[in-house]
Amino acid sequence: MADPRRTTLFETHQALGARCIDFGGWEMPVQYSGIVDEHRTVREACGLFDISHMGELMVGGARATEFLDSTLTNTASNLAVGDAQYTLMCNERGGVLDDLYVYRIAKEVYLLVVNASRIPQDLAELQRLVIEFGSTRTVNVVDESDNLSAVAVQGPHVNRFVNQLFTMPGLIAVEHPAALEKNQIDVFIFEGKDVYVSRTGYTGEDGFELIAPNEVITTLWGRLMELGQDHGIKPAGLGARDTLRMEMGYPLYGHELSEEVSPLEAGLGCFVDMEKSFRGRGELGHQKNEGTTRRNMAFTMIAKSPPPREGYPVWIGEEKVGTVTSGTQSPSLQAGIGMAHINQPYAKAGAEIEIEIRGRRFPAELRKKPLYQKS
Repeated sequence: MADPRRTTLFETHQALGARCIDFGGWEMPVQYSGIVDEHRTVREACGLFDISHMGELMVGGARATEFLDSTLTNTASNLAVGDAQYTLMCNERGGVLDDLYVYRIAKEVYLLVVNASRIPQDLAELQRLVIEFGSTRTVNVVDESDNLSAVAVQGPHVNRFVNQLFTMPGLIAVEHPAALEKNQIDVFIFEGKDVYVSRTGYTGEDGFELIAPNEVITTLWGRLMELGQDHGIKPAGLGARDTLRMEMGYPLYGHELSEEVSPLEAGLGCFVDMEKSFRGRGELGHQKNEGTTRRNMAFTMIAKSPPPREGYPVWIGEEKVGTVTSGTQSPSLQAGIGMAHINQPYAKAGAEIEIEIRGRRFPAELRKKPLYQKS
């Protein structure tokens, strides 16, 4: 097996005392001060994540918008330059090849941020679909993942200092990052290089994701830590990123999503535009009309128990009705939480279930997402 890859910031993480693990073929920091501390820091102040393992694919050309509309579930043509949207790429059976973010950075140029474990598959599939689209000279797909790094700065205190990061206005529309609305992106100059700054994230908190050339990412990280010092900033690892996203009910590819799970089964129907043609639409149309056989639901443990984990069976009485896809102990809610694929007709908020943990069953309740609500 090949050694895991390392991001440009790996030595920075080592210097900060991070504990690193293999994640999707990358050696990434799972925690620094501790998952619970980092989680609470993001909820109450500000956390800084290295997300450089994510992939960046550029799609451009005279028919790029038309191509993406025919390929992805959401509608790229609805985006103005500087806008972004969450979307999914499906196979013919309606299963999810990947979930991704699409940023429109010019009239016919899009930045796609894809999951680390799916970069080769996504690139090969998009390039194959360009040929099938019959427009090889008017649509190009280029993998920029090796040239770009990314960080996410997330939490309620981010707005207090993020504007100090840049001295010039954005190149697309806004004067400074805090002027961006949710799901908007602009380009700012840092150390003479273009940095994409979007008001997006994976935590449920306000914040920004910044994509920059490898050669300036270490300086950018250091500057963010310096500017955020008086506002409670701390580095945060993948452990806190996971507990934060589970409290929000956000899916993780390979858990809630896979080539065998459709967006409708995952509860992501609002990101599927059934009014247009895209690959997998036929099967999804059938699921919408006939109903899915299962649905991904959030749940909360309602008695003291060990943390629920992926793969644990879900029971109602003596009938196995589902399987846990993600689970953890929630630092914010002080309870075991998770998500599970639940067979119909049992996938209803408020339903009482049991999670089998190490051979014993513990009571839980199905809930609507998100589980965490800001007070």
